[in-house]
Amino acid sequence: MVSLTADMSPLHPDRNLALELVRATEAAAIRSAPFIGRGQKELADGAAVDAMRAFLTTVNFGGVIVIGEGEKDNAPMLFNGEEVGTGRGPQCDIAVDPIDGTTLTAEGRNNALSVLAVSDRGAMLDASSVFYMDKLVTGPAGVGVVDIRLPIGENIRLLAKALGKPVDELVVSVLNRPRHAQLISDIREAGAGTRLMSDGDVAGGINAARHNARTDMCVGVGGSPEGIVTACAIKALGGHIQGRLWPRDDDEKQGGIDAGLKFDDHVYEADEMVRGDNTIFVATGVTNGELVAGVRRAQDHVYTESVVLRGASGTLRRISSEHLASKWF
Repeated sequence: MVSLTADMSPLHPDRNLALELVRATEAAAIRSAPFIGRGQKELADGAAVDAMRAFLTTVNFGGVIVIGEGEKDNAPMLFNGEEVGTGRGPQCDIAVDPIDGTTLTAEGRNNALSVLAVSDRGAMLDASSVFYMDKLVTGPAGVGVVDIRLPIGENIRLLAKALGKPVDELVVSVLNRPRHAQLISDIREAGAGTRLMSDGDVAGGINAARHNARTDMCVGVGGSPEGIVTACAIKALGGHIQGRLWPRDDDEKQGGIDAGLKFDDHVYEADEMVRGDNTIFVATGVTNGELVAGVRRAQDHVYTESVVLRGASGTLRRISSEHLASKWF
């Protein structure tokens, strides 16, 4: 019999750690809120990074940033290899994105999140040398059914059959980028609908894997950090995720090879991205979205909504918080 407290060993991330980490994403979201709609994505990202770093230093764990966000566009970032936490408690790998959707934040549009993910030390794939990854994400119905190596039309038909719904009722999320023009055309040609995302593919992937979500699949090339973060969430949702690294040029590919990464159509399965189920994913809304509500200020209070997903227990918890504005602004 498995003990109900087996996942609370000091060697592993536990429930208390999950709740402590929410404080870091809440702080990042709140600090970035004044920049919503202001057209200053670097300032928003910088405020989120500073707030998240400050709160992570207070958490009782030994965290190492395995994969961060920001380097690809010269934005502020939590550095790869940076150590955070008090050093006491569980030793963990961290994937972090203080704002997934800096452009969404700057333009005042939906689905910007502050996110981070944690696993046991040494469990998380360090894909930091290659900035982009081609991904396929579905809910539990896609496990053992769809495969990123198949044409998108075939995956759509297979998933529709597994879900027991007509192809024309399927909705596929894709980042709206020129590189995806043919992919978008192929999805529509197969008979499915598209939900084009301007940014924020972490939310896109999670929404595709959630029970009773409005989308059924998320595909296309997005950030590698977002891929690792999403994989930690998918562990808790029981969904399907695969990824293939997508280097932008030969130098980047060689840098990935030197770092031990695999190319030549190698498909990273969920357990290669993050080994085991001892994962924690936390996210706080910066702007409103399907997954969580954004930061809202009303007179003397600031309101946030967060989600916590734990792979060990397979749970998704929602946390609604009220903060005194005077403590933040």
